[in-house]
Amino acid sequence: MSGARKTLGILLGACSLLAVSPALAKDVVVHAGTLIDGVSATPKRQVSIIIRDDRITGVQSGFVTPAGAEVIDLSTKTVLPGFIDTHDHISMDADWSVLGRFTRNEADGVITAMRNAERDIDQGFTAVRDCGSGRIEGPALQRAIAAKQVIGPRIWTAMQPLSATGGHSDPQNGMQPGVHFDGRDLSIVDGAEDARVKVRQHRRDGANLIKIMPSGGVGSIGDDPNHMTMTDEEMRAVTETAHALGIKVAAHVHGNKAINHAVQAGVDSIEHGTYADATSYKLMKERGTFLVPTLLVADWIYQTAVKTPQNLPPTVAEKAIAVTPTMIGNAGRAYKAGVKIALGTDFTGLGDRNKAEEFALLVKAGLTPMDAILAGTRNAAELIGAPQDIGSVQAGRYADIVAVDGDPLADITRLQHVAFVMKGGDVLKKDGKVKLPD
Repeated sequence: MSGARKTLGILLGACSLLAVSPALAKDVVVHAGTLIDGVSATPKRQVSIIIRDDRITGVQSGFVTPAGAEVIDLSTKTVLPGFIDTHDHISMDADWSVLGRFTRNEADGVITAMRNAERDIDQGFTAVRDCGSGRIEGPALQRAIAAKQVIGPRIWTAMQPLSATGGHSDPQNGMQPGVHFDGRDLSIVDGAEDARVKVRQHRRDGANLIKIMPSGGVGSIGDDPNHMTMTDEEMRAVTETAHALGIKVAAHVHGNKAINHAVQAGVDSIEHGTYADATSYKLMKERGTFLVPTLLVADWIYQTAVKTPQNLPPTVAEKAIAVTPTMIGNAGRAYKAGVKIALGTDFTGLGDRNKAEEFALLVKAGLTPMDAILAGTRNAAELIGAPQDIGSVQAGRYADIVAVDGDPLADITRLQHVAFVMKGGDVLKKDGKVKLPD
């Protein structure tokens, strides 16, 4: 064998050994002073969370230190599962003006999404459902986060929400007829067959969630939140197609008729659900449909409409004042009726409010502090369809963990001051500071 060939053989052999050699496991133990685990109805005191690589392998009583494990001392803090926001808009900017529709493009959306993803981590949210962005932002961010090029939560993205012509996600609402929006057709479904095609296109292009708009909305121009804007056939076509592809369906709905028809069409969650009634709650309980009340955005837009209505597009302030005070009462009534509640803020990018305020608003609506926490952990994971991976601190789940000072069951606002964030075994925030990628 020539020298060159011999050298090549040695290199190939070394590469072969590297390929079959297992990577060294990373062992970590978190000492938690108090643990709200997303499983038990009561907290646990002084426990050890055992982690190997990105998953939890066990939770033990007392502070133990396995041989060779790195110790993370949270013995003076309350530890919880990473928070989950089931109604996020990852590429949403604070600019709600009509002008923003003409000055921002998808590249701007990607930059905004990166900023919002880092803020999600800073505030303790390690998983989100992106209930509406554009055709590239959500999938691009998913890939970058998975590659650890940027910091951000686990993302389930719907890409463009779907509605009929003139519905809540039609960008031409309020525009003169000659205005054309590139890509508008990807948000519009007119007819059941069109609905099936759009769901399949979304799945092909990277969506792992579908969002529909069966009623008018508050933040759009001219449409009425009380109107049902999609037909039963269109909604059923969406849900049947999405479920056949293993994808869940979230429905933005305010009006009572649209709520009841969307539930009967098989959607997995009602977002907002403002004008739900006893019949709606009965239907939702029978079918296991979640309510995502989105109280933070309701509070924000109401305050904006009252104080600075000029900052909102035409007709939005009037609708906000009429609709949003009802939303917190609806959340409380649904909870008392036994409807499953999942936390969702609908808030990313809209200002300097902390998304964890949603926990306190749920308590204000009538949930107990523990049930509010479960809405943003265990229940949210169930709605997403990933309770085997996220939403609780127990063996087999991803090591998605946050920590706060004090007792959030006594003062729910403690959740607005997250000091520590771990996602998949990686510490992304420590001592109140977010750690940027290496």
